[in-house]
Amino acid sequence: MTRLVRPDAVLVQAVIAGALSFAHLHDLAEAAGQTGWKAWAYPVSVDLLLVAAWHRLRTLRDAGEPSRSAWSWFAVALAASLGANVATAGLLDLGDVPDWLRILVAGWPALAFLGGTLLVHRPTSPSPPDSEPEPASVHPHVVERETEAGVQASAVAALPPSTVAAPPALIAHAQKIAVDHRTRTGSDIDTETLRTRLGVPRPLAEAIAAQLT
Repeated sequence: MTRLVRPDAVLVQAVIAGALSFAHLHDLAEAAGQTGWKAWAYPVSVDLLLVAAWHRLRTLRDAGEPSRSAWSWFAVALAASLGANVATAGLLDLGDVPDWLRILVAGWPALAFLGGTLLVHRPTSPSPPDSEPEPASVHPHVVERETEAGVQASAVAALPPSTVAAPPALIAHAQKIAVDHRTRTGSDIDTETLRTRLGVPRPLAEAIAAQLT
């Protein structure tokens, strides 16, 4: 199915304006002594610098970085384009171009090369160093329970064995461990081994061991 191509007024206007600006730059460069292919290269150089500066400007603005350098080169390219349009409008005798204008036209390639290089190879800001990981948050109730357990263990450890009362269920479990140890090794279980098997503080293990003898 054939689609009808509808002309866009904005696109047409852009093409016409670009062609006129291109021709004005070519005529000015040729009048300043840049003949042949060099006169055609000047409009391309000016337009490319203008586009590159605008693209860099938008990139920096989107990234939230300073865009003063891109604005400067955009202004330089825009001044070169507007200057050529005004100069070829009859205000300047293209048959007798002043020396200062010849110097500007002759020095434009170096200026455009410098601007394009700085726009393309602009150093990026260094990334911030990785921050240290934050410690994991602990629920206050967990901290309270761990603190209470530590206090209880410390209190038990501070008591002499004679004053430590062992629960009957724990003593019964310790007796089973002692019998199993005697069966396997042929000797009575010592206090340190009993404490390790039960997982209790030393004073409580000593109190249980005293009740096993």
